[in-house]
Amino acid sequence: MMRSTHLLEQSIHGDYTGRYRPQVHFSPPKGFMNDPNGLFVDKHGIWHLYYQYNPTELVAGNQHWGHATSRDLYHWANQPIALFPPDERTGVFSGSAVIDAKNTSGFFPDQDDGVVAIYTLNTPENQVQAIAYSRDGGYTFTPYEGNPVIDIQSNQFRDPKVVWYEDHWVMVIAHSTEFKIGIYTSRDLKTWSPSSSVSYLGILGLQYECPNLVPIPVKANGSSTGEQVWTLFISINPGAPLGGATMLYFPGDFDGYSFVPHDSAARLADFAKDNYAAQFFDGTAPGEAVSIAWANNWQYTNVLPTANEGWRSIMSLPRKNFLTRLERTGWALVSEPYDLSPILNSRLSHDTDFVNKTTDVDFSSAGSGAIYFSIKLPDSQARYGDEAAFSFAVSAPSSKESVKGGYMFGGPNAGHAWLDRGNTKGFGSDNPFWNDRFSVAQVSAARSIWGVIDRSVLELFIDDGAYSATMLFFSEEPLTLLRIGTEGMPEGTSIELEVHDLHSVWRNS
Repeated sequence: MMRSTHLLEQSIHGDYTGRYRPQVHFSPPKGFMNDPNGLFVDKHGIWHLYYQYNPTELVAGNQHWGHATSRDLYHWANQPIALFPPDERTGVFSGSAVIDAKNTSGFFPDQDDGVVAIYTLNTPENQVQAIAYSRDGGYTFTPYEGNPVIDIQSNQFRDPKVVWYEDHWVMVIAHSTEFKIGIYTSRDLKTWSPSSSVSYLGILGLQYECPNLVPIPVKANGSSTGEQVWTLFISINPGAPLGGATMLYFPGDFDGYSFVPHDSAARLADFAKDNYAAQFFDGTAPGEAVSIAWANNWQYTNVLPTANEGWRSIMSLPRKNFLTRLERTGWALVSEPYDLSPILNSRLSHDTDFVNKTTDVDFSSAGSGAIYFSIKLPDSQARYGDEAAFSFAVSAPSSKESVKGGYMFGGPNAGHAWLDRGNTKGFGSDNPFWNDRFSVAQVSAARSIWGVIDRSVLELFIDDGAYSATMLFFSEEPLTLLRIGTEGMPEGTSIELEVHDLHSVWRNS
């Protein structure tokens, strides 16, 4: 049962001190959160994050759009709820938001920063697309009197993502159980015409969700080429290779009306299990593609133990995205953490000659319980023996729980990265969908490995994000000791280690 909305019109405050509550990842003040929605950055440099939100319970349902703002994508201020369901039978499902700088909609005759939200209204019988406009920069919205703007009489038609293309708006939207992404166009955000569609791309699962079609800048040898490639992102759930939810991407050609992928390869955006429904920010600088994903999986999100702290679900770290070409495998999404400088705290360890060494880093005195580590290997021509490897483990000294990972530079599994959350006791032992181990293989040896460990989530980035993984974990006791090392590396190899603790972005919440 939905509570009266007037009780929820003020900013909702949360307790961010819980043992599982991440300190550098966004999580809702209370209640349940899933997909990011309506992301944009305004002309004042304020980033706006909306999200699927149930403010009254700890499971999915009663969907609103929650709202938070930030100046650096890490320190967030919780804002009042932005979009409310029109009645008790309807949910405000996923969608996007755009800055209507040219006033194409007619809602903003005297401003260039009006915001239009485009979203799905869901009832048991039908899913229709609606819009709402904001004249105060995205804090409050007025639903359009002419809603719905698209109604095809389907209950599997959702998650519109809208972008500007030269002289018109473009929407991609999921015909979920048809495995089809529809492409619509509009001059005014009110009247939409079907233009084309693409279907049966990649891994099908049981349904398509949360498409994005955005231009992604291209890098070669670590430098920008000045080129951009339109890329279609599709989230599937359930039916991912590891179970539940995942996200695919398809670089291709787009002429403003139709999209053609460059090839037929199915590329996964993440090699672990907890990264879904990423959305890209509108209003970023030319040549910049910034995203945030939901760091969870539908197979177990409604039963995670964070409910004991009054909240469920987090977002991934914000990420900068590029495309590059890898040896043999071709196009790859490079997804790296957005500028970490606002959260980097004191250096806990630094070694410019970290060859065949192991070091222990006790971060129990770090108030955030969150750390960052990296190793860099500038010599890509090294010849590695069978035993050459990098490994790390973060553990709880008393309970002996741990989360582990590593990278094999030599031997039959050369080029493999791996993660293991199986030795944690807070959740998963009785859940058949809680996979313990994840891995990925690459053709050439890694040049860099970064990791962020944040109380109950680990994100790993290989070669500046050419491969990335997002993995939740829940230990009975806090993990406060990092053991990290390399072994079997050839003489003359140059390896640099860096470990920092991270600021809590919620310290004053």
